[in-house]
Amino acid sequence: MAKKQTVESGVARVYGGQPSLPRGRIVSVECDITKGLHAFSIVGLPDKAVEESKDRVAAAIKNTPSFQADDFESPKRSNKKIVVSLAPAELKKEGALFDLPIALAFLLASEQLVFDPAGKLFAGELSLNGNVCPVRGALSLAIAAREAKFKELYVPAENADEAALVSGIAIFPVRTLSELVRHFAKKEKFSLARHLAQKRKHAEKEGGVPTLDDIRGQESAKRALQIAAAGRHNIALYGPPGTGKTMLARAAAALLPPLSEEEVLEVTAIHSLAGALRAPAVFFAPFRSPHHTSSYASLIGGGTIPHPGEVTLAHRGILFVDEFPEFHRDVVQALREPLEDGKVSVSRAKGSAVYPAQFMLIAALNPCPCGHAGTPRCECMPHVVEKYRRKISGPVADRIDMWVTVPDIPPEMLSQKSKGGGGEADAARGRIAAARTLQNERFKKAPRVSVNAEMKPRDIETYAKLTQKAEDILVSSAHSMKLSARGFHRTIKVARTVADLVGSDTIEPSHMLEALQYRTREL
Repeated sequence: MAKKQTVESGVARVYGGQPSLPRGRIVSVECDITKGLHAFSIVGLPDKAVEESKDRVAAAIKNTPSFQADDFESPKRSNKKIVVSLAPAELKKEGALFDLPIALAFLLASEQLVFDPAGKLFAGELSLNGNVCPVRGALSLAIAAREAKFKELYVPAENADEAALVSGIAIFPVRTLSELVRHFAKKEKFSLARHLAQKRKHAEKEGGVPTLDDIRGQESAKRALQIAAAGRHNIALYGPPGTGKTMLARAAAALLPPLSEEEVLEVTAIHSLAGALRAPAVFFAPFRSPHHTSSYASLIGGGTIPHPGEVTLAHRGILFVDEFPEFHRDVVQALREPLEDGKVSVSRAKGSAVYPAQFMLIAALNPCPCGHAGTPRCECMPHVVEKYRRKISGPVADRIDMWVTVPDIPPEMLSQKSKGGGGEADAARGRIAAARTLQNERFKKAPRVSVNAEMKPRDIETYAKLTQKAEDILVSSAHSMKLSARGFHRTIKVARTVADLVGSDTIEPSHMLEALQYRTREL
C-alpha cells in the first residue's frame, strides 16, 4: 500500500492520460500554488481545449458543495499564482479529459481535499455545474493504465462500460465532482462498473443487413465473397449497374465471424478515439462505406493534427468503396500502402502517427461511365472509357486478390420467391468460421499473422504447401497471364483459403485453378 501523499509548499500530483493508438500515454498532472498576484496557467504543450479547462475547472469547483463547513475555494477567487504542469512536456495534450485531474490536483495542492493519488488515474470533462461529461478514448486509457500498473481508473459514467472491457484494473464511473469528493472523504462510496464479459452474448448485429439468402442468382459472386471473407482477401465486383454489387458487398458483412477478445479491444479503442463508438464495445467486424466524394484525409487519415480515417475505422472489418473509379485519383493511389502493409503512416507539421489498417477491401465498379460497355446501350466514346479505366492504376489493381464479374440477372430469376429458412447464409457462415478456426490454429506461431491474406512470402513457404501438380499449374499460368511477383503470391494465398474451406491440408490443382480464375480481369 503506497504511503499517503503529503502536500508541501502547495504542490500536488495526480495522473491523467492522453488517448492515442494503439494505447494511451500516461500524463502527470502537477499543480503548484504560491502566494502572489493571481495567475492561473497551464504548461506542457496544451491545445485550446486544455487551455480552456481553467474556466471549466474554476466554475465546477465553485459549484461543488464541500462535505466540510466551508465550500471549496475556486482557483479564480484565490489571490495566488497557480501553475499546472502536464508532463511529459513534449507530448501534445488534446481534449477536455484533463479537466478532472486538473481540478483534483488543485484541490490537493490547496489542501481543500486529502486523498492518496497513488495508483489512481483520472479522466473526464467537467461541466460548469460540476457534472463529469464523457470523453473520447477511454478504452485506450484503460489499456495504458493497466500496463502502467495503475490499480484504479476513474472515468465518466458514460465511458465506464467501455473502459470495463479491460480486466485487471478497477473502473470507477464518476457522475459528478461532488460524488468523487465524497468518495475520497469516505462519506459515500460508489460501485465499480461491471465488466462486459456477458454483454457479448446479448450483442446483436445491426438489423436490416442483407444476407446471401436475399440475393437471386449471382452464384459465382457469392462463392467468391465466401472465399474473400474466409481469408480476408480484397475483392472487386464489376459489371453493369443494378446487378446487385452493392447488395453483395453488404451481405459480406454478415458472413464475417465475431471479433476475438483481442480484436474487440483493438477495434473499440479505434472507434472510441475517433468518436465513432455507438455502443460500449464493437463485437462484430466493422463495415465502412465512404462516399466517392470523400477527401484524402477522411479516407486515409490526416488533418492538421493527425486523426484516423476510414481505412483505420474499417480495421479488422470491411471497407466498401462503391463506384471505385469515381474516387479522386490521389485517394485511390493512397490505398496502396494500407492494402500492402496493413497500416497507414500519416505525417503532418503538427505531428505524425501510424494507424492500423488491416481491412478487407470490396470495390464495386462499372465497366464504363454509363455502365453498359460492349452493348448497344453504351454511348461512351472510346477515349472516355479508356480514361475511366485508367483511374484504377496497375499497382492498385495488382493488390486486389479477386476480380469477379457480376452480370445482368434474367427477369425470370428475379421473379422467383424466396425459399426462406436462411439455409444458404447459415451454411456459408459455418464454412467461413471453420476456415478461420483452421487459420487461427495454423498461425499460432506466426507473429502478426491471423488470416491467409496477411501472410508474407516467408509465411507462404511455411504454411501454404502446394502439391507438385498445383505448383506446375501456377508456374505455367504465371507465364501466360504475366503475373507479377505480388500476383503470384496473392494467388497462392487465395488458393490456401479455397483449400481451408474444404478442410484440405495441402493446395490441390482444383484449388489453384479456382484461385487463378479470379486473377483475370476485363477492366
